[in-house]
Amino acid sequence: MIIDPGDDAIHTHTALAAHHPPSGRITLHPGPGTTSETGLAHDLLAALGKPPLLPGRFPAGRQPAWEAATAWITALPVTRLTVLRAHRLTARRTMRLLQLHALTGVHLTLVCHRPHLPAALHQALQTADYAITADFEVARRHYYGTPAAEPRPADEPAGTAGRWLTLPALERLISYDSPRPCADPCTPPLIAWRHRPPPAPLTAPTAQRIAHRLHAATAHPRLAAVLATALFTGASLQQLATARSRDYDAAAGTLALHDQARYTDGCAAYPVPPWASVFLRATVCFTRLVSGEDQELLAAPGDRGHLLRVAETARLRPPQPPAARQSRTVWDWREQREASRYDAMLVPGGKAQPRG
Repeated sequence: MIIDPGDDAIHTHTALAAHHPPSGRITLHPGPGTTSETGLAHDLLAALGKPPLLPGRFPAGRQPAWEAATAWITALPVTRLTVLRAHRLTARRTMRLLQLHALTGVHLTLVCHRPHLPAALHQALQTADYAITADFEVARRHYYGTPAAEPRPADEPAGTAGRWLTLPALERLISYDSPRPCADPCTPPLIAWRHRPPPAPLTAPTAQRIAHRLHAATAHPRLAAVLATALFTGASLQQLATARSRDYDAAAGTLALHDQARYTDGCAAYPVPPWASVFLRATVCFTRLVSGEDQELLAAPGDRGHLLRVAETARLRPPQPPAARQSRTVWDWREQREASRYDAMLVPGGKAQPRG
């Protein structure tokens, strides 16, 4: 706990200057209109570089914003969280931050810009192990920590940030196959790629660009994870929905997908590239906090509309029809093309006509 008795601007400026997520440092400066627990969680998601609202419908109409923030802090290299204007926090919002600290282990520093702790803050801290200092140099060490800052990954060049990334691995994302999760525990072998070629490996710059875009496009761990997973599996949304938390083996770096009816490759484990592992770690934590171990790890088929909007926000799409102009992204062109070829096979001398 930092006491800033005179509300000195140097504390605020120093704490804000320390904000550097790639180095594991987050400074949360709650907005003046933040008066609820959910609003504070939205501010925290924004500090993490994410849109504060989670798309979709949730039980009892409550957005799992704290669960999402907890999941991202767990998965990302966030080690320090500084919260300014802590004297404005209610006891419940302070307890939320203390719970976040307990769940993630993040080093939590609250900055009270008053000579004494308000009653609400004092009450919430009764159950916590904390220390108080008014020394600026000690406070600065809390804001920055002792480890050296990691080099910040290069941002996407301004000229390319708005360009579409056309990714063949997304061609089957909305395929109409319908595999189901295995009812009994299933530990399948590594994918053998007998029935289709594997997705082309992404170059390091492209993978970094995709990860950067996914992080900025949504705060929903499942939506970000399903798009990342589609890129290294080439799987459909229906097959991606067969994964459960137990199917991600962080130690082995694999994710199992299920397909007992063998619509494509059967049940198989897929190697997870390092760039995608952060999204899977986040969604494992999010799933555990929101719904328990035996629910969908990734987005469900009912989330398709939200998923495609996130992909388009991130400017990610499959190859498009060979038209001069495309006013919208066509996600099922592959399915339309295959259906037209199948129709042509049924009619002697028939010629495939594009559907839709």
